[in-house]
Amino acid sequence: MSADVKAYAAVDLGASSGRVMVGHVGPDSLELAEAHRFPNRPVRTPEGLRWDILALYAGVLDGLRAAGPTLDSVGIDSWAVDYGLLDVDGALLGNPVHYRDARTEGVAEKVWATVPAGELYESTGLQYAPFNTLYQLTAARDSAQLAQAERLLLIPDLLSYWLTGEQGTELTNASTTQLIDPRTRDWSYDIASRLGIGLGLFAPLRQPGDPAGVLRAEVLEETGLSGPVPVTAVGSHDTASAVAAVPAVEERFAYICTGTWSLAGLELDAPVLSEASRSANFTNELGLDGTVRYLRNIMGLWLLQECVRAWGEPELGELLRGAARVPALRSVVDAGDAAFLAPGRMPERIADACRSSGQPVPESRAEITRCILDSLALAHRRAVVDAQELAGHPVDVVHIVGGGTRNALLCQLTADACGLPVIAGPTEAAALGNVLVQARAHGLVGDLAGMRGLLARTQPSTRYEPQGDTARWRAAEARLAAR
Repeated sequence: MSADVKAYAAVDLGASSGRVMVGHVGPDSLELAEAHRFPNRPVRTPEGLRWDILALYAGVLDGLRAAGPTLDSVGIDSWAVDYGLLDVDGALLGNPVHYRDARTEGVAEKVWATVPAGELYESTGLQYAPFNTLYQLTAARDSAQLAQAERLLLIPDLLSYWLTGEQGTELTNASTTQLIDPRTRDWSYDIASRLGIGLGLFAPLRQPGDPAGVLRAEVLEETGLSGPVPVTAVGSHDTASAVAAVPAVEERFAYICTGTWSLAGLELDAPVLSEASRSANFTNELGLDGTVRYLRNIMGLWLLQECVRAWGEPELGELLRGAARVPALRSVVDAGDAAFLAPGRMPERIADACRSSGQPVPESRAEITRCILDSLALAHRRAVVDAQELAGHPVDVVHIVGGGTRNALLCQLTADACGLPVIAGPTEAAALGNVLVQARAHGLVGDLAGMRGLLARTQPSTRYEPQGDTARWRAAEARLAAR
């Protein structure tokens, strides 16, 4: 490896797996390789659904060991909203609660009794989701753990703390707590005060690119890395890193970050805080360089993942080939419906939703798979169309990044539904965005446009042109809205 090429480790944690990727970045080169991949298996305890954070940390250490022996920096991104609590000595007070845990059921109504939903949106710009950190903290208000807690660290910040001994709260992930004002890009002190949430529980805010410490001597010994190795704050919400890795050379683009969730929307310079935006359930999360990720959360490939799990892990390619032979838009469900949030019995729940709405009930695995993919493409269409109207920001192309880029049928259906070209790739967008923020912090790449230009030149992509007109998708949308 030449002296002008640097090695950056991206720890990228998803809801079902984690990975440590190594990016080699030079003045006009970018290569990414997987060092280690490991499962993320939540555990249902008598207290509820929990993340196995120690297994994740062990996976991170194993990954850093495989990535070595020399690294120029490490960055960590993960899913949003969840956190660990530390006591006065800095020790973890139990495994972090999983966002799919039932403890937040009915909590939002209690919050809205103090801060009405419209006012909460105007102050924080965050869509309603029952698992937002604000609702989790409200649900935990009388718990022994919260009473003992001296510090709250979001998942990437917790792992960074264990690696370095230094604490911080990275801004893009903090913006998902529903405690950040997207206009000031600082805490919403008024909202926190009215809801009795002490912001002193959070470590100081960090920006993507800020230094986050260096690996402790014990970590270097455990992983065999040659020190010192700095840790760099990245867009620690995986969607922030993924959006940073959209290889857009056009100004007018929409993005869909696909995986367990689909996050579909626009990159804006300012939040959209209107009542119409709140009613449409759009969120304003913070991105790199003063940008706002204006998007809608859609249930995503979670629906298919749960069906595959229920079916005993059949071969995905066979399922997709079978789904391609099923007539289009025979039955669709609302892919954003909270009824699909919890794990278990997904094929039956999808069939029940179709039955209760008077549609043909999908019975075979191919029919259920096609129902899911049509429903996701329809949800992608609704999000892209609504975002343009609400933000007054038209687009000419849709970029799909993340794991869903491997699903050619979903990409083509999304192009058909939106009536716009779809550019699919890169697949490992979150890891690439993570790596590039580290490289930028160390002077190897330029601004966000420069990062995206490097991605467009070095990373493969596939273009899907829309087929047919959008009339049948509009009809399916109207059919779904009428129920």
